[in-house]
Amino acid sequence: MLVHLNPRRIAIGGGYHGCHGVIGILTKLNGLQKVALHDDDAAWNAAGLGKGDVVHIETPINPTGEATDIAHFAERAHKRGCILTVDATFGPPGLQDPFAPGADIIMHSGTKYIGGHSDLLCGILAVRRNDWWKELWTERLHLGSVMGSFEGWLGLRSVRTLELRVQRQSASAERLVAWLADALASKGGAEDEDGDAMRKAVLRVQHASLQKDDMHWLKKQMPNGFGPVFVVWLRSMEMARAFPSKLKLFQHATSLGGVESLIEWRRMSDDSVDVRVLRVSVGVEAVEDLQADMLQGFKAVLADESVTR
Repeated sequence: MLVHLNPRRIAIGGGYHGCHGVIGILTKLNGLQKVALHDDDAAWNAAGLGKGDVVHIETPINPTGEATDIAHFAERAHKRGCILTVDATFGPPGLQDPFAPGADIIMHSGTKYIGGHSDLLCGILAVRRNDWWKELWTERLHLGSVMGSFEGWLGLRSVRTLELRVQRQSASAERLVAWLADALASKGGAEDEDGDAMRKAVLRVQHASLQKDDMHWLKKQMPNGFGPVFVVWLRSMEMARAFPSKLKLFQHATSLGGVESLIEWRRMSDDSVDVRVLRVSVGVEAVEDLQADMLQGFKAVLADESVTR
């Protein structure tokens, strides 16, 4: 995408470290300049962000699963002639349509929810302009980023169940997030042993469904669910590192988007993330089973003297 658009500047915030790695390579090759996404218009003007440059947002964002207002950044980008690109990997079709609020190009790691079964590598660009599509098609051949026929078949297989999968996964994630958030907000009592264990282990939870002040735009942007990925902060690095090994249903892995539920101590893959953060990708299992597994995991990590001492 960036090779094709060849911008001089890109406004970008946090998100997937691989995107920042690609930008770093292009900075070395042609001087691509990064501008802070959340700076005000005066700062964007000072940086020279203008026609042909890119404003890139990731929503929901990796790893927290929190959402960004696409329409807001579409307005800011387009009034200065910039192109708005949206990484919608964590909000796939069935949950949101970034074209509706103004995206020009949508990017997906199709490896994740569009593939949906943890068995293919795939990248997808959807574009608003037909001339871009034709040029990207040609450039893709020269860059060598062409899927094999078998991977293409696996992707078509998966698209047939995409909406069913992601809406269930998103609904289950929202229930898990609400369960955790409610426990943290409660003062508990003598009979609240489970909630007490959760409060002793968990510091905070992050997910788009908890952005209560943003619901005036968020429900319109994501009408069918707020995404299957969320973040749990445990109270120490030692607890966060140990917690995945205490689980029986969740698997400890860095990928996401498949039908199985995964959890990752995120610092293993991204050294910019706090050492207490666990990223959770919810699969299609029964949400009651996922709750039970997380609860016994919290109790197990609290009982582990090598972790809590």
